[in-house]
Amino acid sequence: MSEHVLVLGTHNQKKRQELEQLLAPLGLSLLTLSDVEDAIEVEETGTTFSENAALKASQQAQNLGMWVMGEDSGISVVALNNEPGVYSARYSDPGATDQRNNEKVLAELGNTPLEKRAAFYTCHMAISDPTGQIRATAEDYCYGRIRFEPSGENGFGYDPLFEIPEYHRTFGELGPSIKKVLSHRSRAIRKITAQICELMATGGL
Repeated sequence: MSEHVLVLGTHNQKKRQELEQLLAPLGLSLLTLSDVEDAIEVEETGTTFSENAALKASQQAQNLGMWVMGEDSGISVVALNNEPGVYSARYSDPGATDQRNNEKVLAELGNTPLEKRAAFYTCHMAISDPTGQIRATAEDYCYGRIRFEPSGENGFGYDPLFEIPEYHRTFGELGPSIKKVLSHRSRAIRKITAQICELMATGGL
């Protein structure tokens, strides 16, 4: 196991797979909260993606005494005043499922024409050292639009509705190799990679 261990502040194995592919060249050992004992549930009380990512990173890092990456992401639909935004995961109801969230977005948009269904994914990442200090951050976006009905089995969240216009495909249809290049998460990872390398080289991470 690598001496450089980074805990991803999530239980989501699909996110882990996505991030492992992107971070593999760095020689990091990645764990999720499911792999460590005593992980806490951090309340996402922030009103922005950056606040929530920082909370998830710093509180969990202090609790575990380890380096932790907190990540907050979601989709903003322009015609819905950029909702659901930070509430993407629980848009339909507190115990929301991907399907119910997707159904609510479609219901809210109704017959809004395709050219007015612009949407974008945001991903904010924050890495905390074991004392709770944020040592690296990055944010990036992926732009597209919302289809009238879901399509494709790949991905998670709003991926079956989110179409990349240049490809005429949703993230649900495009599959992991294309998503790895285009997604908000992969773009944010590419931004934060240099900071991770610096933390590894200076004996921090």
